[in-house]
Order: sequence, then structure tokens, then C-alpha cells
Amino acid sequence: MSTATSHAEEVHTHAHDHEHEHHELNFWTKYIFSTDHKTIAKQYLISGIIWAFIGGSLSIIFRLQLGFPEMQLDWLRPILGEWIDEGGKLDKEFYLALVTMHGTIMVFFVLTAGLSGTFSNFLIPLQIGARDMASGFINMLSYWFFFLSSAIMFSSLFIETGPASGGWVIYPPLSALPQAMPGSGLGMTLWLTAMTFFIVSSLMGGINYICTVINLRTRGMTFTKMPLTIWSFFFTAVLGLLSFPVLLSAALLLIFDRSFGTSFYLSEIYIQGQALPNMGGSPILYQHLFWFLGHPEVYIVLLPALGMTSEIIATNSRKPIFGYRAMIGSMMGITVLAFIVWAHHMFVTGMNPFLGSVFMFLTLIIAVPSAVKAFNYITTLWKGNLIFTPAMLFSIGLVSLFISGGVTGIILGNSALDINLHDTYFVVAHFHLVMGAASFFGLMAGVYHWFPKMFGRMMNKTLGYIHFWFTFVGVYMVFFPMHYIGIAGFPRRYYSFTAVGNDGAAAFTDMNAFISIAAIITFSAQAIFAWNFFYSIFKGKKAPQNPWNSTTLEWTTPVEPGHGNWEGEIPAVYRWPYDYSKPGSDVDFIPQNVPYSATKSSNLPEEDAEIAKEKDIDGLLGAQNESYNR
Repeated sequence: MSTATSHAEEVHTHAHDHEHEHHELNFWTKYIFSTDHKTIAKQYLISGIIWAFIGGSLSIIFRLQLGFPEMQLDWLRPILGEWIDEGGKLDKEFYLALVTMHGTIMVFFVLTAGLSGTFSNFLIPLQIGARDMASGFINMLSYWFFFLSSAIMFSSLFIETGPASGGWVIYPPLSALPQAMPGSGLGMTLWLTAMTFFIVSSLMGGINYICTVINLRTRGMTFTKMPLTIWSFFFTAVLGLLSFPVLLSAALLLIFDRSFGTSFYLSEIYIQGQALPNMGGSPILYQHLFWFLGHPEVYIVLLPALGMTSEIIATNSRKPIFGYRAMIGSMMGITVLAFIVWAHHMFVTGMNPFLGSVFMFLTLIIAVPSAVKAFNYITTLWKGNLIFTPAMLFSIGLVSLFISGGVTGIILGNSALDINLHDTYFVVAHFHLVMGAASFFGLMAGVYHWFPKMFGRMMNKTLGYIHFWFTFVGVYMVFFPMHYIGIAGFPRRYYSFTAVGNDGAAAFTDMNAFISIAAIITFSAQAIFAWNFFYSIFKGKKAPQNPWNSTTLEWTTPVEPGHGNWEGEIPAVYRWPYDYSKPGSDVDFIPQNVPYSATKSSNLPEEDAEIAKEKDIDGLLGAQNESYNR
């Protein structure tokens, strides 16, 4: 024991020395090329906010076209230049480029980077009791690869032939033939290059997150004492680590087809009546490779949001999270099932009907762990002493969107229904609710909840409430009507439906006008958040150390923790992270670092048995892990 104790003291002494090494940081090493996980998280967050406004602006432009197809858009010429034609209308090919870039930006550069990049970086070391990530240098590289990817993708918006125009899924042959259309040229090359760097960034981050969670937990922090946020980040990293390399392979094969004359995705192609030499390839192969990442990607952005929602709902309900182990099991089930349902995106590709029925069955099965999470959230809220902070409202909004979007997912998971609804606005409405809006609400909830720990100041609650209600009502006004027009047959990615000349054209135009107005109002409301966020960084009210009376470890650090997080010894963990409103306790929350020996009046019988282990936790790094495994 003495040897182990001296080793623990040596570790903490080294940690102190390591912390002092970082006092002499200049501007570049502190704010730009920082290896501090908290600074890197802020870099991801601010980058994600900038990208969200860029991606949202693109969607407003093509919503103007859909809602008001006869509108003159000459006033956009100073911004869009030649992409507004001589008649004052949006160029038809640029319309598809807008859809492509909007989807790419929001899925990868906002939701993936804004959730995993920001909150996995920020919370993993703080909540498991670590000084930093397993590798601060690799962590820094992951952000700068992301930044390089962002710069390349952003530059594609300004080239003469326009950005990539194959839809955000970049299906061949449009994406595989540079001569197919203007957006298949240099813009597509830049898209593929940017995504390659983005995938490298994601893999670096994922490896770091997994290694940190497994190896750097503080004394007493067993896996069953980790907050659900950490479990969600861990499973998200596993998903990304196993699925992103498949997208990388798909992109590399596409580059070979475009530049080196191979035929992985091309066969019997004619352009302007001329036969190309490509033979033997299949564009369906690309779809399989893309959707093997594409469906896990739904949960790569959704799981972190769900994990943070668990933390926020428990904290603001002043109740323990309901079904802690069931929540972990449901995330594990989602992680496994996410890899074997990808072909439900491909029911109309001519696949064998038996194979389609297998994927349909697996798709419906994945609704079970998702439903477990939804019911557990509702049960946690039930009869709780609810505190309606902006973070709590956005978390409840996420649950609402997750349920309403999930129900339509069951409809689309049925192959007989999907064949009729595929490539209609019903699909657009579904994935925007369950993936886009729900994940965005989780992102907003996380920002409002952990802003005091990020910046040492409080955001304005009133502005937060206004932001929530405009966004919540606006999202439903935008995406609920899309279900109707989708069932009625309105196709996605169409520049204009009025040219078809059917009787439903006027009705679709009216509904699209309503959706577009709602989208403009909802997007404009995000300026309230942007003002609140950036103003509060500098002028917000000073935050107390634990403003929400939470139980997890990050709130035991100083208000603005330095590099190393804790000034002294890292606190040990004695209990699970959700001891709220415990009978017999004088206060309604007991932090994880409070020993059971200090709360005897509120201990359950099995918790009294934990008192005997406290000496081991205090004296030996990892003793509780070994005891638990035995």
C-alpha cells in the first residue's frame, strides 16, 4: 500500500509540475495552437457557430426559390453574382449546389464538430477527473485538420464553376464525371479533399476520446459511475472510428474514378450521345459505402445531444436519472444496430426484396432502444421539481423532436411505404426533425448549461427563453407541413414544381411560401443567441462555481479552470453522478466527490458497505476499479 501511495503522490506531484509549465504561455500557444482541451473545445464551438450561420443562409436562399418561384432576386446579385441569371432568377444549377453545401455544412461542420468536437473535448476530462486528453498534441491537430477542411470547403463557394452540386450524398455518376455539370468539376474535387481532411480530424478526435475515457479516469471513477454524457461521447467515438474510414474509402475510390480512369462506380455511361470507356462499375456500390457511414452519422450527432440532455434533465428535475443502466444499454444497442440498418436508405435501388425485409426488420428494431431513452426522459421529468432554465427548455424540446421525428422514422422504415415516400419532402421533414433539429436543440442545451464553466460568466436567461420559443415553434412550423406536401407527392431537390402544370402546383406553392417565411423567422431568431453568446463572454454576469447545483466533477474546478483543470489534487469519486433529492440528506444534491461516510443519514444499506472501500480510493489509484471487477 505504501508503494502505491507514494506512486499516487508522485503522479500528483508530476501533475502539479505539468500545470506550472503552462503558466508561461504566449497568445499563440494559449489561444491559437493550444493543447488545452477546453480551448480546443471553444475553437470547435465558435467555428461551428460561424458554419451554422453560413449553412443556414444557404438554406434561406433556396427556400426563397421554393416559396416564391416568381420572385425577382436581383438584390442578391452583389452576393451571388452570376448565379442570379439575367431574368433575376436563381440559377438552376446553383440551386442544387446550395442544397449540396447546406446539407454538407450542417451535418458535418456544424452538428458533428459542434457536438462531438466541442463537448467531447470540453467535458470528458472534466467529468472523469483528468488533467487533459490522452494526447494534447493530437487533440490540437484534430482541430487544425478540421479548420483546414473548413477552409477548403468554404473556398469552393467562390470558384467560377460553383461548389459541389451532386446533393449532399454526392452520388455518382454526377460526382464521378467532372464533365457532367459545372458543379461536378473543381467544386467536387474541393468537396472530396475537404471531406478527406475532415475524416482525418474526426478519427484523431475519436481515438483521443476513447483512450481518455478508458485510461484517465480519476480514483474511484468506475464505468458505472460515469455520467451518461461520457457514455454517449464514448459510444459516439466508437461509431465514428468504425464508420468514417468507410466514407474515406468511398471518397478515395471516387477520386480514382474522376482522375485516374478507373471504373469503380461507372459503367456504360453516355454523355451527349458519346459512350465513355468505363465498364464494370456500379454506382450502387458507392451508396452502400456512403450509407454505412451515413446512418451511424445520425447517431454520431444525436448521441452526444442525448447524453447531454440526460445530464441537464436530471439536474433541472432535481431527480436521479431514471433507468441509468437501461440508458447505457440503449446507447450500446443503438451503437450496434446503427451499423446494420444502412440499406433502408436504398429500398428503391432494386435490391432483393428479401434483403429489403431484413433491413426493414432491423430498422424497426432500432426504435426500441430509442424508445427506452424517450420513456426514461419522460419518467425523469414526471413529478420532478422542474427548473425551467434555457438549457432545460432546449432539452425538453429535444425530447419532443426526437419522439415526433422518430415516429415518422418508423413509417419510412417500412419498405412498402418508403418506396412511395422516397425522395419526397416527407423524408426531408423526418431527418430534419430527428437528426437536424433534435441534435441542434441538444447543442443549444449544452451551450446554455456549460457556458458558465466554459467562460466563467452567465448567459442572459430572458434572451435564452425568447431564443427557445422562437426556435421551437419555428422548427415545427417549418418541418411539420413538409410531411403533408411529401405525402401529397412533392419531390425533394426540385428547383421548381410549378412548371409541371398539375392542379396541385398552386397548393404546393402556398405551402412552400408558408414554410419559407417560417424558416426565415426561425433563422433570424438565431441572431438572438449569437448576441447573447458573444456579449456574455465579455459582459455577462460572473458565474458562481456551481450555478446549477450539479453533482458531477466539472463543477468542483475553479470558476475558470486553467490548463490542468484542478489547482490541487484531482478529487476522487465515491458515488454515481445523480444523487439528487436523496431522502435523509440536508441538501438536494450530493456531489460525486463526497464520501458515503460523510452522508450516513441518507445512505442506503448497500451504500454503507461502500464506506469500507473509501480508504482504498483515497490511497490507491484505481483500487475501486479492481475491487469492482472482483
